[in-house]
Amino acid sequence: MNENIQSLLEKYQKIRDQKNADAFIDFLISWDSQTEAPSGCFDQRAKQMQVIGERSYSYNTSPEVTEVIEKLYACKSELDEVTAHEITEAKKNIDQMKKIPMDLYVQMTGIFAKSEYIWANAKTNNDFEMFKPVLNEIVDCTRKYVDCLKTDKLVGYNVLLDQYETGMTIEKYDKFFDLLKEKLVPFIKKVTETKLVFNDSFLKEKYPKETQKLAMEYIQDIMCFDRNHGIIKESEHPFTSGFGTDDVRFTVHYYEDLPLSAIFSAIHELGHATYESQVNPKLNSTLSCGGASMAMHESQSRFYENIVGRSYEFWETHFPKIKEIYAEQMKDTTLDDFVKAINTVEKSLIRTEADELTYPIHIMIRYDIEKALFDGNLEVEDLPKVWNQKVKEYLGIDVPNDTLGVLQDVHWAGGSFGYFPTYALGSAYAAQIFSAMKKDLDIKKALSKETTKDINEWLKSHIHTYGATKYPLDILKLATNEDFNPQYYIDYLIEKYTKIYNI
Repeated sequence: MNENIQSLLEKYQKIRDQKNADAFIDFLISWDSQTEAPSGCFDQRAKQMQVIGERSYSYNTSPEVTEVIEKLYACKSELDEVTAHEITEAKKNIDQMKKIPMDLYVQMTGIFAKSEYIWANAKTNNDFEMFKPVLNEIVDCTRKYVDCLKTDKLVGYNVLLDQYETGMTIEKYDKFFDLLKEKLVPFIKKVTETKLVFNDSFLKEKYPKETQKLAMEYIQDIMCFDRNHGIIKESEHPFTSGFGTDDVRFTVHYYEDLPLSAIFSAIHELGHATYESQVNPKLNSTLSCGGASMAMHESQSRFYENIVGRSYEFWETHFPKIKEIYAEQMKDTTLDDFVKAINTVEKSLIRTEADELTYPIHIMIRYDIEKALFDGNLEVEDLPKVWNQKVKEYLGIDVPNDTLGVLQDVHWAGGSFGYFPTYALGSAYAAQIFSAMKKDLDIKKALSKETTKDINEWLKSHIHTYGATKYPLDILKLATNEDFNPQYYIDYLIEKYTKIYNI
């Protein structure tokens, strides 16, 4: 390597260090805002975040940064594979940021600093009007943001979809969801017309938060969560946040009348956490130390939550401990009752509590709404009405209030338009990954062990270790020896629920 490139790489490492330092500050502020920050701090915090946002924008678009990135990009063929990939993404990100006016970037930073708190209050109080003004600001800014980033190939909602999963467009998602509608909707109808018989009395009991916390400790042990480098907290909406492999955090929300909620939220979020913690630690000093994409991240959380966490073999080992923790509430509950309960299919209102089979229907609802928001056919004030209509159309049930409807998800409060489709795409990735894993592991044995160590190790070597050094579809192909094929997802669901419902 010539001295000129070596000098550029030394400068680039300093840029990496600065970006990582800035990201760490954002990480801590976001974590605090969603877990422990006092309710009265958010107006001032919004102002502080605008100052941070302005400084970040100025640094990332400065000549000293862009010159290094552009020069390295020009000679990327001479770089190692990891750095070349990272430089390609860095060039793309800088080019995009330069198209966004600083005042818009700073404005959005300030709005997001307070919007999630406003959303949480609105949800708690079933008051969409409380959330509507800030959501109008978010949508208005996001439309301007999209307009800044449009290209000959990407316009409107496609701009947002591409940011969460590179290369995904309305055309591709429509094709994917149309296939799910064709293959799964008739099957869902057949399943929901069949009654699964079991003793569900344990679902009607009250589960004190402190007792649920004991179950959370056990779930962390099962999934080998390293408490020296991670922590669990409470938040209104469960999420995972990480900064390298040494600091990985997740949250759950406790409902005393929904005993399964925290269990499966924890398994889901620990799927994200396992991914983050198992990236090659050599990447911690780079900008590639996180997951490859949102869909690949969701493939891991959905894999653990559903393929592992809703399997008979998993609970054959772990149900006795859960029953011990909930001795009073589950005294008459059998393993068969529990497994049937966690795999019951029903048309329900809440996405995060939805069963595995109907879950993609919830994503289709949000996908349709987001498309309409960004093609000019829908405004914020119409969201509750349209949401309720979509739920009735897709699931055949009425939405009694906005807390159980349009206010249930945090994503729009953070401006995460384009994120929802990755949940369904990630579920499809997970099914294909599972098919490949079964060729290497005795999967029933792996699921029934005291911990998920064997499964963790397989995913580490085939998925996690790469971090964001490759594109997700490339990682998927390396792991499965195939291009993406959604038929695995359809076959997995139909096979599983045909057996459970004996149809």
